[in-house]
Amino acid sequence: MNQGNETHTATLGQKLYKVFIYFVLALLAVVIIVPVAWVFMASIKQNSEFYGNPWALPKGVFLQNFIDAWSGAKMGEYMINSVFVTALALVILLVVALPAAYCLARMKFRGRKFLNVAFMAGLFINVNYIVVPIFLMLRDGDNWFKSLLGRTFLLNNLFVLAIVYAATALPFTIYLLSGYFATLAHDYEEAAYIDGAGYTTTMVKIIFPMAKPSIITIILFNFLSFWNEYIISMTLMNSAKGTRTLPVGFLNLMQAQQSAAQYGTMYAGLVLVMLPTLILYICVQKQLTQGMTVGGLKG
Repeated sequence: MNQGNETHTATLGQKLYKVFIYFVLALLAVVIIVPVAWVFMASIKQNSEFYGNPWALPKGVFLQNFIDAWSGAKMGEYMINSVFVTALALVILLVVALPAAYCLARMKFRGRKFLNVAFMAGLFINVNYIVVPIFLMLRDGDNWFKSLLGRTFLLNNLFVLAIVYAATALPFTIYLLSGYFATLAHDYEEAAYIDGAGYTTTMVKIIFPMAKPSIITIILFNFLSFWNEYIISMTLMNSAKGTRTLPVGFLNLMQAQQSAAQYGTMYAGLVLVMLPTLILYICVQKQLTQGMTVGGLKG
């Protein structure tokens, strides 16, 4: 009898725990979804609708806000700049981080421990604290280029900005990838070596495909970081009439539209900033939930 009561109590406790978890998840979903939905609705409202009930549904679809934000406020130009910088930074990061993480995790060589400690130490360096030294270093380099070639090169350069983005993301990316590579059994590589594959072939055709979930994860995290980055871009792209990335351009748009009371254009610009990240997450969410490896050998 007592055992039955204990079982009933345990079952009741599990049900209450599940109800609590579902309640918390539903609350979090509401907290996230409601502001995003409100921004999308506000982006298609006419300016006069903002002076009434802010929670009222749009009276129609006013797409002129997006046209004004894209062309008039140069959000289209800023978006192209951000796409270029983010894509280039991701390519540079993957080309450097994937082989580096593989070597640090799977190979033994002199200086390996020192490199691991150095990259680990990079995790504790806040990028915002080293923006000024980076700027001063690039400015001094530009002074040298100007005295030598008569023009600057390092500041207000999207390619250099992409390199800085990739460099600042290396510690976290290498730490995450090397931690995953270290969990893989060496049987995969031994089987490839027996079949005549070299180190590069084994790394590219065997190990990297197995690391697909981890690679997608670091692509998503770094994409969000690069796409939304503001401090480095504002500091290194400091020319008054120079190029801008989307976050810096959007801040300028917010300041301009708030003073002009053009709220619809401002929210349309915010939608343009958010939309790529939402699309990317929708495309890769299944891969993010995959297991570490599917099939293969067991050590």
